[in-house]
Amino acid sequence: MNTRLRVILFVVILPLLFASLAIGDVRREINFPDILGYKTLKCDLHMHTVFSDALVWPTVRVDEAWRHGLDAISITDHIEYQPHKKDVPTNHNRPYEIAVSLAKQKNILLIRGAEITRDTPPGHFNAIFLDDIEPLDTKELIDAMKAGKKQDAFLFWNHPGWKPKARGWFDIHTTLYENKLLHGIEVANGDSYYPDGHTWCLEKNLTMMGNSDEHQPFIESESSPENHRTMTLVFAKERTLDALKDALVNGRTAVWYKNQLIGRTKYLDAIFKASVKIADPHHRQGNTVWFEVENDSDIDIELVKAGANQKDILLLPANASIVMKKDIDSKKQQAKFSYIAKNLLIEPDKGLPVEITVSVK
Repeated sequence: MNTRLRVILFVVILPLLFASLAIGDVRREINFPDILGYKTLKCDLHMHTVFSDALVWPTVRVDEAWRHGLDAISITDHIEYQPHKKDVPTNHNRPYEIAVSLAKQKNILLIRGAEITRDTPPGHFNAIFLDDIEPLDTKELIDAMKAGKKQDAFLFWNHPGWKPKARGWFDIHTTLYENKLLHGIEVANGDSYYPDGHTWCLEKNLTMMGNSDEHQPFIESESSPENHRTMTLVFAKERTLDALKDALVNGRTAVWYKNQLIGRTKYLDAIFKASVKIADPHHRQGNTVWFEVENDSDIDIELVKAGANQKDILLLPANASIVMKKDIDSKKQQAKFSYIAKNLLIEPDKGLPVEITVSVK
């Protein structure tokens, strides 16, 4: 190789190689506010690797989580279903053992977990915060769930409407619930939302979960309010595994699914109030004022006037501001306008009531 060619390689090609590596290792932060004195942790607690039926090595899941702005993940490979076992020996704890060192380096909270995989009904269940997965490898579902409970695991029901013909709350679910072997339900899984699961969480005081259940490698693309991985927002006292578990046990979660937040009124209301900032009017003409409204979250908030046509949407774009124009009563110091945040779901098909309050002194 002549000297000129070496110079070209050094000046042109090597910088491009390093640039491509840097681009691939960039973290994209997720913007949802801390609320009510808690830290908002972004979590995906259901995903798979080659140790069950997926196509990636455990460390890949850690790298993906870091790039996607997550705080915590759980690799939950199937206990009973391992189509790659001719190539990857059965060792239920091995995915966690492989991934944990990189997770510490990347500052990702990694939770040891597994998926208990049975016919539907009763369906599939995740056990997380385990010390050892092996005792859950049992013939009977109840025995597997009890083995998880013995380790003080958090147990939740995955994709409850996955098979529509077997959809429903059956006697086995009542047995699990009454024996404290069921702590949460996925109200969203990947590209699917389960309104029945949402309703059961509200009725039975179970924790609302949302996860990717990813099997393929994540295709790297620009995240948007509509296009992102489904996840659970967990409101924890601090960014630790113990605090994360405490929040899950006590139901302090919301689910970010497509361009929707799903959760209890208390938490969605706090997210709205912390995200939406209303400036004082910058212009006034008679009884009409103009003012800016800023949305500092990653969701496009869809507002409709309370009692009005649900198709007449006022959009507060994610991480952006709009100018609003309103007629006000000049005799009052404040003007309040009532809306429904249509895509902040406190029940299936029921949005969060909110107010836009403008100072008009």
